[in-house]
Amino acid sequence: MFLGSLFTKTTVVGKHHLPQKGPYIIAANHFNVFDPPFVIYAVQKPINFLAASDTVFTFVEYLALWLYGFIPTNRSNLSPSTIKMSRRVLKDRGILGIFPEGDTESDELRQPKPGVVYLSTSHKSPIVPIGIYGLKKSLWHYLMKGIRPQIVIRIGKPFGPYVLSKNKAYRENELIEIGDKVMCRIAALLPEKTHGVYSNNPKINKYKKQNGFYTFQN
Repeated sequence: MFLGSLFTKTTVVGKHHLPQKGPYIIAANHFNVFDPPFVIYAVQKPINFLAASDTVFTFVEYLALWLYGFIPTNRSNLSPSTIKMSRRVLKDRGILGIFPEGDTESDELRQPKPGVVYLSTSHKSPIVPIGIYGLKKSLWHYLMKGIRPQIVIRIGKPFGPYVLSKNKAYRENELIEIGDKVMCRIAALLPEKTHGVYSNNPKINKYKKQNGFYTFQN
């Protein structure tokens, strides 16, 4: 909290949408490697993040993940160990932090991996969408130039959990459909130019109204 206030100008909107207690899953966009600390800054509660097991972290990033909880995750397929650790967090009424896109390769929204929907439905936990915008380069870039970047974090209304069909063929389609709803709810918290593959999706305006956030500065 101290470092976030000292080195950035961060505004958090919609904090009243956060549930009073867990279990719940946070789903946020992933445009920058420094997104996890800003989620922590906004929520101000211990969060166990699912992070790609092949990601190379700096010492500071690894220390932050270790302090708050780090669940190594295969981005293409959830392993039994990841599911087991996630189940333990939710069973203990904790908070899971997931970046559905799985990487920071773009500054626009992409299609999600199925993990967030699978974990929400299998553990009957609601999802809280979060939009993070403003950090267009590495935080170190701003610090070296003596600039305090303006970050806006918007927290949307919780939704779900959904129920998946027992039929495997139907379930695969449902994972995709629900995943798109998750991303549209995140898009509703971000400027239009970041909506990527979800641009002009009619669900976004619907979710904006539900959240109480209508227009954003690009």
